[in-house]
Amino acid sequence: MRNILITVMMLIVVALLFTNIVNNGSTGMRNNIQTKGETANTDISALRAGP
Repeated sequence: MRNILITVMMLIVVALLFTNIVNNGSTGMRNNIQTKGETANTDISALRAGP
């Protein structure tokens, strides 16, 4: 019973860490990756358009 409780508590901690690190609104990793990807797409499009 104790092992199950510890396992469940660890899963909750992992879920909370994931939520805070990856999905944290405007400061999370997901937002940073999306912003960098959009910047890269803009730069690539500008290269393609040329002078």
